[in-house]
Amino acid sequence: MTRLDLAAIESARKRIEGLVVRTPLVRLNAEDAPAEIFLKLENLQPTGSFKVRGAGNAVALLSPAERTRGVFTCSAGNMAQALAWHAKRLGIPCTAIVPDTAPATKLAAIRRFGATIVQLSCDEGYAPLKGWTFVHPFADPAMMAGNGTIGLEILEDLPNVDTVVIPFGGGGLSAGIATAIKAKRPGTRIYACEPETAAPLAASFAKAAPSEVHRIPSFVDGIGASSVLPEMWNLVRPMLEGSLVVSLKETASAIRLLVERNRVVAEGAGGSSVAAALAGKAGKGHIVCVVSGGNVDTEVLGKILRGEVP
Repeated sequence: MTRLDLAAIESARKRIEGLVVRTPLVRLNAEDAPAEIFLKLENLQPTGSFKVRGAGNAVALLSPAERTRGVFTCSAGNMAQALAWHAKRLGIPCTAIVPDTAPATKLAAIRRFGATIVQLSCDEGYAPLKGWTFVHPFADPAMMAGNGTIGLEILEDLPNVDTVVIPFGGGGLSAGIATAIKAKRPGTRIYACEPETAAPLAASFAKAAPSEVHRIPSFVDGIGASSVLPEMWNLVRPMLEGSLVVSLKETASAIRLLVERNRVVAEGAGGSSVAAALAGKAGKGHIVCVVSGGNVDTEVLGKILRGEVP
């Protein structure tokens, strides 16, 4: 993995300018919250998640020959949607390899953007597509640089931010945002957040080494892996204060609150950062919660709005 720095993030911003939304930073309408909570609304991106930033930067760096041969990725949904969206925009062939547990909403979007879908169970292997360019969903310098543009925008809109809370799946979002913010405002605290059903980063911080955990599938499908890649651990460890673990009940409650108070629809991953802040786990002061995506199945959202925990 090549070095990720502020210059790479600023260059990525120029490449994707006009292609992605410069998402708003709005205050959470919760007067009884333990801090001043702000929402970075990446659910408003064209594909419903932040992944469109990194994918846009990665695709922009492809050579003409690579574009002709095509691109592919492995993703539960959001990365696949983002890559497919950019590929359709540029007329590039795209294939998405997804788990057979991928939500129907995300699969429908991938198809809508014209990508070919290959569904596999978690214990099946796959053969790389010969000649095609693989775009890693998170452990890719171009992806992380694109994600880091979120950090630049946060500092522009809230220069006195005290804490930023970022949903943690593979680490590409945390690494990008943290790199940008630490370069410009090193005193800002940055936390990852994970669901109680799969929190390998929290386990890694506890053991001071990349760790594995038993992952229990849940409606929080965009984050929460079974392990942290060693290279990602080495990248994020110096920049993060730690990982805040939230329950499924706390996450569902946060998603419901976002709809009721701000008319914002978040998926499980996007709601987890807000859940951590509302529970007081991120401390006080000015806290920015990255609402990483809004691609939630309507059935799941309906249950949450009825007060259930899917």
